[in-house]
Amino acid sequence: MDEKVIGILGGMGPEATVSLFRRIVEVTEATRDQDHMRIIIDNNPKIQDRTPAILGRGESPVPMMVSTARNLEHAGADFIIIPCVSAHHFIGLLQEAISVPILSIIDAVIAELGRNFPTLHKVGLLATTGTIIGGHFQRGLEDAGYVVKVPTPHDQEKLVMEAIYGERGIKAGFLSPENQERLMEASRGLVESGTQGIIAGCTEVPLVLSQGDLSVPFFDSLLILAREAVKEATEGGLLTRKKGGEMRRKHSTERKGVM
Repeated sequence: MDEKVIGILGGMGPEATVSLFRRIVEVTEATRDQDHMRIIIDNNPKIQDRTPAILGRGESPVPMMVSTARNLEHAGADFIIIPCVSAHHFIGLLQEAISVPILSIIDAVIAELGRNFPTLHKVGLLATTGTIIGGHFQRGLEDAGYVVKVPTPHDQEKLVMEAIYGERGIKAGFLSPENQERLMEASRGLVESGTQGIIAGCTEVPLVLSQGDLSVPFFDSLLILAREAVKEATEGGLLTRKKGGEMRRKHSTERKGVM
């Protein structure tokens, strides 16, 4: 197959966008510049904050997400990835407004768990309150057969959200040991409740937390999305298989109609 062009709908936030781009470069098998993926990035940090929008306290980010995605579409992207989990709350509305498919970070993480961790069945989710209240990630995991644990309300507010959104949080540019420790403490609480692995359900989380920091497997959603994007671009991944399945169902329905 011809190599596909990757579009990154970025800016949510900028540091996560840079990190996703770096991870794609790092996981690509290349010995020269020309072996790397063609990637089109629209880093638009002016998109409204997703968490307040999900909680009903802020303006919808959908119109600006749509216009940014259309920029990528018109520039030649064959599919789009979004380095923001909370933004996936709006992915249905976004997909309806554009022609190119969106490779979901949630689908990529679930596929990774199924492929490489067949004995894992209880997972912890470190995410923004918007993602947790929205429930898209939990429902996807539960539909795939996983038991999902989230931090206690205290840990969610004082540890996870403080690490991400605090005055000296990750979104404010502080990739600090203090924020790492907050997320590690929240993770320890999830492990104590019986979780067998921790998912970075917010793309700011892997900016300060990594596999060696925890006693259980840590699933870096940015790294998983990067690998799946390269796979989709070069040999066909989740989107290609999904399209193939839709075509098979369509042909099956047509044959039944003829009969």
